[in-house]
Amino acid sequence: MYRRILVPLEHTDYDDAIVSHVRELAKLCHASVVLIHVADGWAARNQHQLVLRESAEMKYDREYLEERADALESAGIVTECVLAGGDPGKEIAAAAEREHCDLVAMSTHGHRGLQDLLRGSVANEVRHHTTVPVLMVRGTPRHLHPA
Repeated sequence: MYRRILVPLEHTDYDDAIVSHVRELAKLCHASVVLIHVADGWAARNQHQLVLRESAEMKYDREYLEERADALESAGIVTECVLAGGDPGKEIAAAAEREHCDLVAMSTHGHRGLQDLLRGSVANEVRHHTTVPVLMVRGTPRHLHPA
């Protein structure tokens, strides 16, 4: 069904839900996974235009992606990492096309109404900028998980 799944990670607790879901989906479909994080610090947004070195934030984000990739690899799933900078919605949609993914699977916060109007929704942006199917899984911060 799916051959290549793009998984945007926020580097937050919300990632747990989508990684867990995609782990099972990828096994079922024998799909590979591409993890992407869109760094949004000043250096990340301007790295290519100004030929900047990777910032501490970006190094930290890259290490996080590699840890998540290692966990999926140890479960037998071929996994790659992409660290991007810029507008998250546009970068994720562009990566889906560039990486030849046939599914974008992402975690959502479950905001409603005013919060989405004020803050916007990356998931909403992605679904408007890509023709690749988008799977959204509601995440929960770890402090709300039952003990």
